[in-house]
Amino acid sequence: MKNAIIFHGTDCKPEDFWYSWLEDRLEEKGYKVDLPHYSDINRTPIKEFIPKVLENHTFNSETLLIGHSAGVPLILSILENIDQKISKAVLVAGFCQPLPFADTDVVLQKSYDWKKIKSNAEDFLILNSVNDPWGCDDKQGRKLFDELGGTLIIRNDGHFGSSKDPDYTELPIVEKLLS
Repeated sequence: MKNAIIFHGTDCKPEDFWYSWLEDRLEEKGYKVDLPHYSDINRTPIKEFIPKVLENHTFNSETLLIGHSAGVPLILSILENIDQKISKAVLVAGFCQPLPFADTDVVLQKSYDWKKIKSNAEDFLILNSVNDPWGCDDKQGRKLFDELGGTLIIRNDGHFGSSKDPDYTELPIVEKLLS
């Protein structure tokens, strides 16, 4: 059965931005969607956080993982820690290197096994902006693309949802690309 898991960013909740909108669109396409709330994402070090996430979710060849902001390095850690190839990972306003405005991002690993991560997803869709106010910009997207391949789309759309652009209640580009 097709299933999707949408991981929010730091200090976010499932009701924020475009998350529940995308949940509804995916359910219409036949996905069983999980939109968990992890209040401690990027607050608890990833080595302590990842076991809880792995226990709470099931991954299979029809799994679609979608992450926004801190949800992206979480997906990288998931893919590095499972022994199952998923269908696709959608990485929105993601990062894999320290951000310029953050003291620490405990959701980041010190290094990644890019080969294992890449081998555990059939495809990657990477969406970043040149004008991301938090530093999850085109350079971060390019690093993800260089390591993982897939499709990289660079926009001029801020962070695709944050306190700096709160009107992001839909994300139709992701829906179109998943069709």
